[in-house]
Amino acid sequence: MTQDEALDPRAALGVDPGVDLGVDLERLAAWMDAQGLPPGPIERSERLGGGTQNILLRFERGGSAYVLRRPPLHKRENSDETMRREARVLGALRGSTVPHPRLVAACAETDVLGASFTLMEAVRGFNPTVGLPTLHASDPRIRHRMGLALADAIAALGEIDHVAVGLADFGRPEGYLERQVARWRRQLEGYGALPGYPGPEIPGLDHVATWLERNRPDRSRPGILHGDTHLANVLYDPDGPELAAIVDWELATIGDPLLDLGQLLVTWPGEDGSLGPSVSPWEGFPRAAELVARYRERSTRSLDALAWYEVLACYRLGIILEGTHARAFVGKANRAIGDALHATTLALFARATRRIRAR
Repeated sequence: MTQDEALDPRAALGVDPGVDLGVDLERLAAWMDAQGLPPGPIERSERLGGGTQNILLRFERGGSAYVLRRPPLHKRENSDETMRREARVLGALRGSTVPHPRLVAACAETDVLGASFTLMEAVRGFNPTVGLPTLHASDPRIRHRMGLALADAIAALGEIDHVAVGLADFGRPEGYLERQVARWRRQLEGYGALPGYPGPEIPGLDHVATWLERNRPDRSRPGILHGDTHLANVLYDPDGPELAAIVDWELATIGDPLLDLGQLLVTWPGEDGSLGPSVSPWEGFPRAAELVARYRERSTRSLDALAWYEVLACYRLGIILEGTHARAFVGKANRAIGDALHATTLALFARATRRIRAR
């Protein structure tokens, strides 16, 4: 054993001791052994970027590549429960046509790593917001098919019979739309308990909430809702336009899947007032109207009230992002990221107001 290994056992596992992985690799290895997974040293461990809320760790062991997902070190009140829910929905999607990471195992308890976590098969794919491979960057026709593939995937998700795949008790579909405004408003008000947070200074908040309550669709058909659909939460096949996986399922529930379409539209790059992540080059990707048309072709759901779902997506996503802004005031989130997300929240409510006026 070297001196470095004696000082930090991670060095013996092939990890730079100066890198905080956010995961105790020795405890993880012991847990994997108990699950009957292939043994061996944990190798090539690295923290993955792309998120502000959770820790993603990619590593190899026993000839397989894995991705572990766990809450941040400063957990939110419901962090462990969201990990448990993500594991359950990933298990239910096994064998479906919806591209998703294959669930390998999950730990609902917190005694192993200090938090619940999911262990998934590593997906061979790339995120378009990080950069496009030469094949995709050089061909606008491929980029067009990439966009349509995402519309296909969320339409397919909305068509799954959630009862048949074992998710009958996964959410409360009855009254789902009726609960949304009050549910997210309570979450926003809860941020006030954080010391130093100046409060939700969000122009248009009351106006948008009132409009949503007064214009809520009369009917809603329940289904699986991913809850956070945008281009930063997908991986594409490096060899073509196919979608390799939708990732980040922690907000999944049984609700109205049209909300996934609404959020995709309000975060879709290249549109007026888009608030989503950028992709370059963008030329060739379908316009939002083409996504809607494709979804309509692949889905049995009515899109007559789509504007309402877009406004709700702005309201809901804006409040979720404001949570990071609030947590930054007590040192539980990066201040610069919190300020940037607060700016996005303001822009989302401004977009919602414009969408209402355009009705």
